[in-house]
Amino acid sequence: MGVRENLSKISTLALRNRRQGLTKVLPPLGEVLRGSLMERYMTCGNPDCKCARGERHGPVWYLSVTLDQSHRTGRTVPPEQVEQVRRWIENYHQVKERLEKISDINRELLRRQKNKNKPRKRTRR
Repeated sequence: MGVRENLSKISTLALRNRRQGLTKVLPPLGEVLRGSLMERYMTCGNPDCKCARGERHGPVWYLSVTLDQSHRTGRTVPPEQVEQVRRWIENYHQVKERLEKISDINRELLRRQKNKNKPRKRTRR
């Protein structure tokens, strides 16, 4: 993610409105997919095949998903599903980006509430 915006100079009302606007433009949450779509060209291993001479089979579309640091899963994607998978991956990135912005706004609003509820020190004159 890029540089975080300084929200301290934006009014509370503007922050709440911005947060509300971000929630309204989230992609459909039922259409998100975390992963990477890769185009691959394969060899089959048959010595008489064209791929043995350098003309590989493909493209074969492959979805790869990292589960944790040491585990990854994947599967081939039929050509008729490639556009759908691309759209769902893009939706995932949009949701993630917008949730980060909403989280930043909420953190700023919490900071303001804390400062508002903090008892002020009285100064003697």
